[in-house]
Amino acid sequence: MIHELATGAWPGFEGAPLLLVPLGSTEQHGPHLPFDTDAVIATAVARGLVERLAGDAVIAPTLNYGSSGEHQGFPGTASIGQEALRSLLIELVRSVDAWAGSVIFVNGHGGNIRPLSTAVTELIAEQHSVAWLPCAVRGGDAHAGRTETSLMLHLAPQTVRLEHAEPGNTAPLSELTDLATGGLIAVTANGILGDPTGATAAEGAELLEAMIAGAARRVAACSLDARGCLRDAE
Repeated sequence: MIHELATGAWPGFEGAPLLLVPLGSTEQHGPHLPFDTDAVIATAVARGLVERLAGDAVIAPTLNYGSSGEHQGFPGTASIGQEALRSLLIELVRSVDAWAGSVIFVNGHGGNIRPLSTAVTELIAEQHSVAWLPCAVRGGDAHAGRTETSLMLHLAPQTVRLEHAEPGNTAPLSELTDLATGGLIAVTANGILGDPTGATAAEGAELLEAMIAGAARRVAACSLDARGCLRDAE
């Protein structure tokens, strides 16, 4: 049984496997992290999840474009918007339904949640076996801060420009009232929400393990909320 769809071939399929689809973005992550940070993390969580699942599971190629309009004020951000992402996810599931037993989107970017939830609930109404789960840990900061920086130091240290890491806006998201209308550029000059200083690869390894464990609990519990998101049993 193949475990990476991109590098497999059709004779390797047996039965109707679970398909994990990592969902990321191409967007700014401050002056110190790469544009593919969300995709790297989502892919790592999906790979870790495959190792924990009993039975056959296949990882699809990571979707590197998402809904990132809130980052549009920073050069390099490439967003396909909410409606395009919703349509892409719907058509993808309709296609793979011919051979995949079920589909789980492993989401690494908060901006994807609305179109992802809309797509999944529409697909469930069409009787597809589909759900999503977040790459999340309790107490993590919002964007390009210590959490993501530690994860990237563990997963792809060669891409981290730690000498450029500096604190961003550390206020709680609930206080960032200009974010909804003006995007990140309205609340943080360097694109960071949080403080990446002090991040370490060791902490990143612990965070990744927590993310994978949380994802595994969600899959095992097999309970969806109203948005089609797998609930954490903990």
